[in-house]
Amino acid sequence: MTKADLVKIISENTGIIRKDVAVVVDAFLQAIKDSLIKGNHIEIRGFGTYKLKTRKPRVGRNPKTDEKVPVPERTVPTFKFSREFKNSVLDVKTK
Repeated sequence: MTKADLVKIISENTGIIRKDVAVVVDAFLQAIKDSLIKGNHIEIRGFGTYKLKTRKPRVGRNPKTDEKVPVPERTVPTFKFSREFKNSVLDVKTK
């Protein structure tokens, strides 16, 4: 599913025109990005949590040359689905 598909579905379900829905979806996604940039985490109850996670430095490997390469510590965005969300998806899959 693409963002355009999501906008179309929301528009059809709410009766709001696609242009307005697209603005809201873009604003929502930008708010998540801005919050993570500030170092905050976002919890949407019943859906999941966006967080920043710090990965430890490690020694990686160049697959072409098999040379060892140091990989520095870095911060990456992560998303973890809520238990409620996981269970609802699993319930649908098992039926």
